[in-house]
Amino acid sequence: MNPNAILRPTASFMLAHPARFIALGFGTGLSPFAPGTVGTLLGFPVYWIASEWLAPYGPPGMLAFIAAAFLLGVWACARTGRDLGIADHSGMNWDEIVAFQLVLMLTPPEWQWQAFAFFGFRFFDVLKPPPIRQVDARLKGGFGVMADDILAAFYTLLAMAVCKVVLG
Repeated sequence: MNPNAILRPTASFMLAHPARFIALGFGTGLSPFAPGTVGTLLGFPVYWIASEWLAPYGPPGMLAFIAAAFLLGVWACARTGRDLGIADHSGMNWDEIVAFQLVLMLTPPEWQWQAFAFFGFRFFDVLKPPPIRQVDARLKGGFGVMADDILAAFYTLLAMAVCKVVLG
């Protein structure tokens, strides 16, 4: 680890550059407890607002939003990781926010499915089953930060699909 690494970013650090504000999830990454979980929770209102705003464009509009947010995250997380001295700092949770948008886009609106989506995504993001752990270890920079969470989103959606088939 970089001896000059910033282990606990502050609000002033976050507000000093737009990339930091984005990568640190609009401040949710400053949470002293489970910043990835707090960022994932922020994914709910982000999704509700974005899906309402993009409703006239249907699913392609939401996919375009997610793709743009992913690319923005590649830049923001690369810059912020460099500034923090830790490439995939735990406070950087834009990756959770963006990947969770993909999960929510394909999740039924009932609260049980929404809860399944949240806990399933957190489970796969934390556990990192293969190949997520390998992708996380091999891909570096902003793209690596963002990519492993997209895989966690895929696992979540797969688990939801299996449950939906099993439960009928």
